[in-house]
Amino acid sequence: MMIRKVFRELVSVEEAQRRLYEHFKPQPLGVDVVPLAKSYGRVLGEGVEAQIDVPPFDRATMDGFVVYAEDTFGAEEERPVVLGVVGQVGAGERLETDFGRGQAVEISTGAPIPKGGNAVVMVEYTWQEGSSLKVYRPVAPGENIMAAGSDIMAGELVLRKGAILTPRDIGVLASLGVTELKVFKRPKVAVISTGNEIVSPGSPLEYGKIYDINAYSISASVTECSGEPIFSGVVRDKPEALRLKIREGLQNADVVIASGGTSAGVGDLLYRIINSLGTPGILVHGVSVKPGKPLIIAVVDGKPLFGLPGYPTSTLMTFDVFVQPVLREMAGLKPEVERKTIQAKTAEKIYLPEGRREYLPVNVIRNETKEYTVYPVPGGSGAITTLAEADGFIEISENRTFLEEGERVQVELFSSELKPADLMIIGSHCIGIDILLELLRKKHIGFTQKVINVGSSGGLAAIRRGEADIAGTHLIDEETGEYNLSFLKRHGIADKAVLIRGYNRQQGLIIPKGNPKNIQGFQDILQKNLSFVNRNPGSGTRILLDINIRNIVQDREPDFKQTVSKINGYQVEAKSHTSVALAVLQGKADIGLGIKAVAERYELDFIPVVDEKYDFVIQKSRLQRQPIQAFLDVLRSEDFKEELKKRAPGLVPTKETGKMVYFP
Repeated sequence: MMIRKVFRELVSVEEAQRRLYEHFKPQPLGVDVVPLAKSYGRVLGEGVEAQIDVPPFDRATMDGFVVYAEDTFGAEEERPVVLGVVGQVGAGERLETDFGRGQAVEISTGAPIPKGGNAVVMVEYTWQEGSSLKVYRPVAPGENIMAAGSDIMAGELVLRKGAILTPRDIGVLASLGVTELKVFKRPKVAVISTGNEIVSPGSPLEYGKIYDINAYSISASVTECSGEPIFSGVVRDKPEALRLKIREGLQNADVVIASGGTSAGVGDLLYRIINSLGTPGILVHGVSVKPGKPLIIAVVDGKPLFGLPGYPTSTLMTFDVFVQPVLREMAGLKPEVERKTIQAKTAEKIYLPEGRREYLPVNVIRNETKEYTVYPVPGGSGAITTLAEADGFIEISENRTFLEEGERVQVELFSSELKPADLMIIGSHCIGIDILLELLRKKHIGFTQKVINVGSSGGLAAIRRGEADIAGTHLIDEETGEYNLSFLKRHGIADKAVLIRGYNRQQGLIIPKGNPKNIQGFQDILQKNLSFVNRNPGSGTRILLDINIRNIVQDREPDFKQTVSKINGYQVEAKSHTSVALAVLQGKADIGLGIKAVAERYELDFIPVVDEKYDFVIQKSRLQRQPIQAFLDVLRSEDFKEELKKRAPGLVPTKETGKMVYFP
């Protein structure tokens, strides 16, 4: 029987790095000589000095005539200077005869300047008749001439050691006549995926299996660090197979990275094997950080070995913090990646794990006053889209348990520049928006969109702060039964937003296929021992749930609080209807409240509760912007209505779909 491993010690990020560098000091592995044509992306192993001037001769930058500038002084349109044309010279040619004062030579762009000439008058300011040239405008000495060495001078340091060669760099080197270069050797990195549940893309995906994400994202990250990834394949949770694969990696590569098999589960073998391979073995097993707590750092006979967590976001974040600096130094680069940082405010209160440093992926939104706001990206460490959708991350210290709404934070951007989407949609989740945007992308290929699901109330707050162009909402007024309109005033946006009618949606109880627990309605949530999955506070679905519970307890607040405290899972919050359906499908919950479309998508049963109005609130000041008008055109189109009927049962367009029902 395999014994469960508990982490020996959770250490800080700094302590983990200290232990690694105490036993392994990253440094370049030497240089290779490569042809210029194959040098793209390589790291320059020595500085390059120019051996020639660029350009190597004075050359014309315009078509025209080489002259002595002094001969053109005083030239006017009514009184042109007349010169004699004594020859012509084209690119790559040279003038075989001399010319002197009072004379001119016809010249092409890029051609060498004949001896004696000190300016080029553009052809537009001349008129030639035979060998006679009229010049209608004076030129100054040096005008329209690029002097020898004005671009690059012989002896000048053109590229520094450690530069990553770009297409522009390669063009510069070609202009100097360089044919080969010394570049740093790329560190070879063995990449191993572990786990019985992992299968390679292209293979049949059986129940309980997942495709190998980490091998591809890690390999791409290694390449980005100027390393050479060697994919060693997927290894099952068998000790001998894993030991053999790691030994092979240590023999053939400079660094070994394995993902999965690092946590304290019964099937996790990696930490058991590493210490048997060489000294000093495991240096760190467990870091006080989120995501990425079960990280392993080891050195085996002089080579670093990293055991990264299996979850994709954990894998990539721990790679950035711990592996990337090592590989970059081995490749001849600076260990730190120079990321652009910006100051922003949090859009909502953010709760944090106690006692662990957190690297939190965020979306960054810019409001009308040009200030930035951040929204945490949902999905957790198990979702690769957590990083794919994020603009950057914020680093939060171990002693924080939450960030207040509106608190200032520093964001490290993943890209050098923050590129706002053409269309920013923040609000309630609905697959109808996904279908609408799919049609929009087909009709307007250049438009970019971003969708952040924070619930209906969160969307209206984003409209108020000027962060969202559009907010999807389905809030019901308990007193009137009316949807959405009264909430514009409640959220303080009645004077700055318009309301566009969307479509009707069937909301109801999502339950397992066949209804094994014979659920009939909301009353069963209170009376039966059922596990429930809720939606986030502020979402229209959460408000709908609470309204129904209040109706059951006859709107007595003490009874309401007592009742919801007894619901098993009332505090379990999902950010989307899809998450609710998946919780029911996977057996994590017996029941949830959501839309019919996702219930049918996952072949779950559905008990209708209400037909609601799902509408769109749009910033009045942005209504005429092209992306918003394109959004409305698609919303009103027959194509969209047909796609809803085919792909989203329970989402029903009406005669009012796309109609403006409120304009201040």
